[in-house]
Amino acid sequence: MPSRSKSSHRWLKEHFSDPFVKKAKAEGMRSRAAYKLEELVERDRLLKPGMVVVDLGAAPGGWSQWVRQALGDGGRVIALDILEMPSLAGVEFIHGDFRDDDVLARLEATLNGQAVDLVLSDMAPNMSGVDAVDLPRALHLAELAMDFADRHLRPGGTFLIKLFQGVGFDDYIRALRRRYERVAIRKPEASRKRSPEVYALAQGKRAVMK
Repeated sequence: MPSRSKSSHRWLKEHFSDPFVKKAKAEGMRSRAAYKLEELVERDRLLKPGMVVVDLGAAPGGWSQWVRQALGDGGRVIALDILEMPSLAGVEFIHGDFRDDDVLARLEATLNGQAVDLVLSDMAPNMSGVDAVDLPRALHLAELAMDFADRHLRPGGTFLIKLFQGVGFDDYIRALRRRYERVAIRKPEASRKRSPEVYALAQGKRAVMK
């Protein structure tokens, strides 16, 4: 128990001294994760006026909030998460587990046949700290997100997804390269250095998979 207490204390100290946590609080953003997305989007100029954006694993809403502000009044932002998310003006939220067919059907009904320009996925399972358990769960979510992009992302569209390096990572990247013209791995500044997360940016969805 003492080690857990020390670990929790260390995490809290790191969290509240984090410049991105302070920035999020000062700027009224829902989470520091907004600045990961800001760096990724601005580096590659991923957003254009009028885009349709789907944000998977959206709660507490930092990514959707940032995208909605960046798009202004146009376009659509559709967010989904298994956790409840307080409403955001201009964001359509679907509450449910992305692994459930009925939840996926609700997302598809919301799109109503409209093609998506940008799919974002910051999804992650509840982490147990055991790689043999966590990595397969995370990979399953990543595969579901890729399947969704296969069906709903327009040709030429962009898919940005959080991944965890480990078993299955290289195969997943190879699968992305068959689907997209350009695939890059990014580690934004706001991503904590000790975190195993990286982001795969897949641009230029192919009309026909290689």
